[in-house]
Amino acid sequence: MIDPAMPVLDAPDNPDGSGPALALAARAVQVAPTEQQWRRPPHSEAASASCHHGLLVSRWLCDGAAPLEVTHPGDAQRHCIALALRSSSIRLLCGGRPIIDGRLPAGAVQVTAPSTPASAVFGSASDMLHLHAPQNAMAECHADLFGHAPTSDIVLDDPFPYVDPVLERLGQALVVAHLQDPGLGRMFAESVAIAIVSRVVASHFHRAATHRREPSRLPPWRLRRALEYIEANLAAPIGLADIAASTGLTRMHFAAQFRRATGMRPHEYLLRRRIEHAQDLLRHAGHGVLDVALRCGFRSQAHFTTVFKRFVGDTPHCWRVKVASTSGSSHPCSSRSPRSSISCGQS
Repeated sequence: MIDPAMPVLDAPDNPDGSGPALALAARAVQVAPTEQQWRRPPHSEAASASCHHGLLVSRWLCDGAAPLEVTHPGDAQRHCIALALRSSSIRLLCGGRPIIDGRLPAGAVQVTAPSTPASAVFGSASDMLHLHAPQNAMAECHADLFGHAPTSDIVLDDPFPYVDPVLERLGQALVVAHLQDPGLGRMFAESVAIAIVSRVVASHFHRAATHRREPSRLPPWRLRRALEYIEANLAAPIGLADIAASTGLTRMHFAAQFRRATGMRPHEYLLRRRIEHAQDLLRHAGHGVLDVALRCGFRSQAHFTTVFKRFVGDTPHCWRVKVASTSGSSHPCSSRSPRSSISCGQS
């Protein structure tokens, strides 16, 4: 889990949208539309030729109607920082290594180093933000964070995903700024994109410094067992001991290794999945709120409403009305925007 005290880059101080140490990268941010091919920003070759020092930002969407297999040979010049805007089912390989095989939670971050081939199979709807960061942008973020330039090229060589709530909020802010008004939001989008890269760079060095003190990561096969057990028991009153038993570990060892592997405590992951399942049920008019609460493992409608509002930012009823509404503004509850990407996809 990322240290909440880890530095987060503030918005640039200069009127032109560039901070003192990040002027080059900030002016070169290219916010691209939706990718037609996975991890390939539209017109990326032209953008790279005109701003080879800059960040490229693009978005990957798939509807999940059928399993979708995708590949990418790896960008020789840029890291690919992938930010999950919604929970999805995915099998991801980087450099031939299995990295993810199961559900990737909203807010998860996965970084692929330059020249690393990747392939994936999406088993459900997916919404991901991709930041393609060149070496000079990484170096400028490093200099701004630590006060000196790196002694060599920065290579973020840990491809395993982790969850960082700060990055989740930054990713959502970047998408909203670009969708609402690409013109007015350009300076803000540049600041947010650089803040994301800065946070990822800081995370890399923070985790490298504390690696020896951290528990081992839950092995993929045990993690898969745990996630499958949770999926099969979303409506049941299961606890930490039950999930740990499904993997053959004690509660203490399981909890620490699960958090190391996912960036979340088991209970938090369970609640997120229950709320996501609740949202799927609420989209269908035939389910009442109490019925949804019971189907998702909550003992009362009041408890369900409290947890739902904490994750989504709205009560179940208000959220359902907003989703069903064609205008999105006719209902008094619709003036609020969900706080978390778990609420719904951005498509």
